[in-house]
Amino acid sequence: MHEWALAEAVVATVEKIRRENGGRPVLSVSLRFGELQDVDPEAFRAGLAAALGGLPYGPEIFRFLSDEAAFRCRACGRLWPLADSPGISQEEREAIHFLPESAHAYLRCPGCGSPDFALAAGRGVSIESVELGGD
Repeated sequence: MHEWALAEAVVATVEKIRRENGGRPVLSVSLRFGELQDVDPEAFRAGLAAALGGLPYGPEIFRFLSDEAAFRCRACGRLWPLADSPGISQEEREAIHFLPESAHAYLRCPGCGSPDFALAAGRGVSIESVELGGD
């Protein structure tokens, strides 16, 4: 389960930030999950709870944000979300979720029809912010 490894990496990073700031209390953490990362929220929460064992904060301080998948056309500059890609089947959408690079086989820019585009958003997991208490 990659969710547990992700949770462990997030907790390790938050702990590093906390230590670098004199052990100040962690008040909140905002995480951003890319739509194409395909993270199972329940599995991530379980991994997070396990990784937090013994720390002075719990899973309730974590806030989850999503980053919609979007593409930018290299020919005309248009930015469009995966949700606005007409004419692709559910099976094709799932293929793009599992292998984002496969998008070029299924999508064209809705503005100019070009197959030359880049993934602009919606991949990866990032720590958006860590709020610490105290001075």
